[in-house]
Amino acid sequence: MEPILFYGVPQGCSFGSIVALEWLGEPYRLTRVNMPDDMQGDLYARLNPVRETPTLITASGETLSESAAILNHIAARGIDKGLGFKQGTPEFDQLNQMIAFLNTGFFSSFTPLWVAYEGSFADGEREFLRGLGHRAVAKAHAELETILDDRQWLLGAQRAVADAYFTGIARWAEYHSAIDPRDYPRVHALAQRLAEDPAVHFAHAIEAQRATISSGGFLGHVTIAEAATQLAA
Repeated sequence: MEPILFYGVPQGCSFGSIVALEWLGEPYRLTRVNMPDDMQGDLYARLNPVRETPTLITASGETLSESAAILNHIAARGIDKGLGFKQGTPEFDQLNQMIAFLNTGFFSSFTPLWVAYEGSFADGEREFLRGLGHRAVAKAHAELETILDDRQWLLGAQRAVADAYFTGIARWAEYHSAIDPRDYPRVHALAQRLAEDPAVHFAHAIEAQRATISSGGFLGHVTIAEAATQLAA
């Protein structure tokens, strides 16, 4: 069977996994997960016990969660396209290092901003969280600015699944008005380069439920209940 990716809206980090699947070009389907409501039921908990997105049902019917794991799964299937690298090579280590940085330092810098956005707080607490988040996001962008140096993509001359993950997270800076992108010209240039990619356009359209055409192997949507029938026994 074809893999099924469960992606979260609004603004899920699963956006990057959609982009990576488009780049891979193999057949796949999508399941839309409205956060947080759709994740509260027992059926979704069967798919992902921590009730988060993304989740992937693989071609063999196994479930896989966490962006880093899903992206590495896609990368292993796309080595011939430069999306990933053979285990044991320096390139493989560099890809894992970059995904780890994006998953920890870069992603987590936005946590105070999401907490401030989603929660209920007493006077002053939300402003404190926002200030904390703005400083953390600026620090993460400064670190990535240094890492990028003169690279065209995160790992150098060839885009990989790390770039797909980055584009799904980087958009949060604008969403939260967290930084001035002009302060980080290399990071901004990478974000703009990715913004022109057909797979990124596709992922935006999917989230917004606009009519769009896949440049990869997208075969359509299935519901959570329909997708659950594909689980391995």
